[in-house]
Amino acid sequence: MNKNGLFAGLGLVALVIIVRLMPHASNITPLYAVALFAAALFPKRWAVAVPMAAMVISDLVIGLHSSIAFTWSGMLVFAWLGFGLAGRPNAMRVAASAILGSTVFFLWTNFGVWLVTPLYADTAAGLAQCFTAALPFFRNSLLGNIAFSGALFAAYSWYQLRVANRESIPVPIG
Repeated sequence: MNKNGLFAGLGLVALVIIVRLMPHASNITPLYAVALFAAALFPKRWAVAVPMAAMVISDLVIGLHSSIAFTWSGMLVFAWLGFGLAGRPNAMRVAASAILGSTVFFLWTNFGVWLVTPLYADTAAGLAQCFTAALPFFRNSLLGNIAFSGALFAAYSWYQLRVANRESIPVPIG
């Protein structure tokens, strides 16, 4: 990773940690947008390391929980979708990726809550109750992921058009 990419990666890790640690509406953070963005623009070995570092560091401060394996592995969905955006992100593809990632993340992590915690009965009705109780969090994460993903990709696009082109030197993140 070149110097620009290193600073961008560290800046994104810091952004996620700060936002996750400050007061905010439940599930509205840039974490999963950063996973999507990093996978689309960073070299593969950094694409997952950047958001995972932000997630692990902030979770160590916030506190670990019994379904954390589902949360951490759910982040990989956004990385996988981000790899599909590499080289050809546009507003519709970014929005679709944020929506799909949010939906899969919701299903996966709430299945995990139902599976490993005693909060809900080990029945189909208990699983349905778990998903129903989590709907407000899904709404927030969906809106946050769309907004933060749009902002990150728009800022990068602006940078490429305004700054990198003005210098006539391509400035890849990787």
